[in-house]
Amino acid sequence: MRYISTRGKAPELGFEDVLLTGLARDGGLYVPKTWPQLSAADLKRLSGLSYAETAFEICRLFTGDAFDDATLKQIMDEVYGSFGHSAVAPLKQLDANLWMMELFHGPTLAFKDYAMQVLGRMFDHVLAKRGERVTIVGATSGDTGSAAIEACRDRENIEIFIFFPEGRVSPVQQHQMTTVQAPNVHAIALEGTFDDCQDLVKALFNDADFRDRHNLSAVNSINWARILPQVVYYVTSALSVGATADRPASFVVPTGNFGNIFAAYAARQMGLPIDRLVVATNQNDILSRFLQSGEMKLEGVKPSISPSMDIQVSSNFERFLFDLYDRDGAAVTEVLTGFRENGSFSISQGMLEKARSVFDGYRTDESETKATIRAVYEETGEIADPHSAVSLGAARQARASGDIGTEAPLISLACAHAAKFPDAVEAAIGVRPALPARLGDLLEREERMTVLPNDFRTVSTHIAGIVAGKENAA
Repeated sequence: MRYISTRGKAPELGFEDVLLTGLARDGGLYVPKTWPQLSAADLKRLSGLSYAETAFEICRLFTGDAFDDATLKQIMDEVYGSFGHSAVAPLKQLDANLWMMELFHGPTLAFKDYAMQVLGRMFDHVLAKRGERVTIVGATSGDTGSAAIEACRDRENIEIFIFFPEGRVSPVQQHQMTTVQAPNVHAIALEGTFDDCQDLVKALFNDADFRDRHNLSAVNSINWARILPQVVYYVTSALSVGATADRPASFVVPTGNFGNIFAAYAARQMGLPIDRLVVATNQNDILSRFLQSGEMKLEGVKPSISPSMDIQVSSNFERFLFDLYDRDGAAVTEVLTGFRENGSFSISQGMLEKARSVFDGYRTDESETKATIRAVYEETGEIADPHSAVSLGAARQARASGDIGTEAPLISLACAHAAKFPDAVEAAIGVRPALPARLGDLLEREERMTVLPNDFRTVSTHIAGIVAGKENAA
């Protein structure tokens, strides 16, 4: 398995180097050179396996010789054996042919755990084998940061710095990042938006001297190894509802950075019987607007009750754009350079039709999100967090529009535990969801974080000083 950059200039790499490199040196994102294929016989065999066994079978198609089978199996068994539900990613049926997939049974109660816990162990194995250390830098709109910190805490060969937008994540999300006392963990509240945090991460990677001096690596979904384990739950859930070529499943994914739904696209490219992929956005609706008009146009980020989706620049969309442009890296570079300069770009009608052959997009605004939380609770007794409600709101719109027929299995993703957003949930249904007992005192734990301006020199100097101090102490 070889990987190529969406910008077309960086060298091809194997999985191990893609894992440690994160962002390609030409500023692009790595994608598989070819998609491995799952035959009908493969899918039938996978349908009888456990979640961890399925994760092993899917991930080994992409990892090449980076891990021997015994090591990769051990990673999957350790990760998913520790999750809080025996099914790992259980499905709950809400209506005829409508299911909600619960992706909050990991240690930080969000879907990011499903990939991040694997990523942390992969880093450990590869770094130990190479005798190297890495400095991980990541940006979060809420859940990536805590999942990354939990996966990388106390690991000897990793120093991890997570940027989050000051005052724009929920108190539970912030405390999950700032109360971890591990010496290799550094939470940085950046004065700005998530897009500012993400831009800063890319700027650090694009500074070749800084990148090489500190051996930078990434845990954001710009790293292909973050996307890969997310493919697994699309496979397990589609097989669970009996998806076939004659009766394919469709998925609704609450989307900000396009990484989670790109994992679904990857599964579809591999041959998993998937019909439609529905992009569910909140009031920051750049992706759903694009699927309506063919124009990607920046607007100001509007804070919402679903803060993990308060994003305008969706990094992983570049991976799909690469396919829309027939994998022409130079064309992608030109389009995205213009996007940064002008704040918008448009695709041809033919490309829009190609995108629409796979994706639909729906917006669920603040009032609709609250109404959906309330309706789901009253109709089913399930308590949905705001992000999951955005997804369920889009699912209902997709059904009402006729884009997805009522006879087709439709799976809506619940990407976070309701207790991570208790104020919004309580305002909608009058019930305040409680954190699991192991996190019951989270908001009383001592915080440790640094507030920094959105300034490259200030942030890079801060990171360099900490890394140098650790190296000198060693």
